[in-house]
Formats: sequence, structure tokens, C-alpha cells
Amino acid sequence: MNTEKRREIFTRFRAANPHPTTELEYTTPFELLIAVILSAQATDVSVNKAMRKLFPIANTPAQIYALGVDGLIPYIQSIGLYRTKARNVIETCRILLSLHNGDVPRSREELQALPGVGRKTANVILNTAFGQAAIAVDTHIFRVSNRTGIAPGKNVDEVERKLMKLVPEEFRMDAHHWLILHGRYTCIARTPQCWNCMIADLCEYKPKTPKPAKGV
Repeated sequence: MNTEKRREIFTRFRAANPHPTTELEYTTPFELLIAVILSAQATDVSVNKAMRKLFPIANTPAQIYALGVDGLIPYIQSIGLYRTKARNVIETCRILLSLHNGDVPRSREELQALPGVGRKTANVILNTAFGQAAIAVDTHIFRVSNRTGIAPGKNVDEVERKLMKLVPEEFRMDAHHWLILHGRYTCIARTPQCWNCMIADLCEYKPKTPKPAKGV
């Protein structure tokens, strides 16, 4: 894919959604951190539902740490892998309190030192909470980047490197959100909705899917 195509793709994304953001509900960097930790292998909808119960009760490192693992589990047991995630959240709160004065660190290295926080989660926090031009490559972004030809790669690290290099700088801050939303609602895994895609004429995916017949 050439530079002109790539620029036009992101120009269209921006025109359709000038101010994209995460679908996770949060009000502070800490709330976002907890929500992203819990969102691994879970839907944003399920995480939001749980956080609407948890955050009015406890939404600071001290308050959640005070719950303990057993106290936290009832709020998040509707989310997959909730036992492991509960342990990670409580330990993360302990580290934030002991090493960071209860604040969420702003460096990738310090973020990735927290339990349950990998490179993808760290990039989400850096981008969405702290306004850094980081791109978190999840399954949606990996699929869209490869299928469209925007930034093909064999693994998430390669796709991230290519996106950071190839996405024009003016679009880099929001590229993460546009690509996730495109993968979640249009360029879906099994049958991409090419017939309803705003970049279909620019996409390099050859077997474009036709609009399904009525009643199908």
C-alpha cells in the first residue's frame, strides 16, 4: 500500500469520527488502567457493566486495595479470568501505593512492571490517559492492518512498529481507536462488511464480500 492510499484511509476515518476514544468507561487514569487490565479476553461491554458497580464503591488504589482479592471478586466475577485478574489488580494497587504515591506511572517501562499490564495495555494508557502517540495492537488492529494492507506483519510487535512508521504523524494519536472500531464493527473477523466499508476502494483485501441478500 502506498503513502497516498494510507493517508486517504485515515483522512476518511477522521472525517467520519473526528474525536475517537475508547469504549471503556472511565474518569481517571487509574480507572482506565483497571478497566484495561480487566478487559483482556473480555468485552468492553462486560467490563463497563462491572465497573459501574465497582467504581462508585472503590475507584482509587487505596480503596480497591482495601477490598482485597476476596472483596474485589464479587464485583468482577462476571468477567472472564476474574480470579487471576483480581490478584493482578490488588497487586497493582499495592505497587502504585508503595512505589508511585498512588499515581499511575507515565512511562511504558513502569507500566509494564505492573501485574497484568503488557505492552498493549501500557500503550492504551499512554495514548488514552496521557496523550502519547502510542498504538496498542490488539486482535482487531492486527487483523485490519494485515487484511487491508495498511501495515502487514507476522506478529503484533511487527504491526505496531510498521504502524508507528507508516501512519502519517497527524493521524498517529487517534489511529489506535479508528482501527479498533473499524475492526470491531466493519472489518470483522469472519465476514468483513466490505459492502458497508468507507475504505473498500482503498483496501487491498481482494475477496471483497458482497452485500447479503435480504432475509439472509
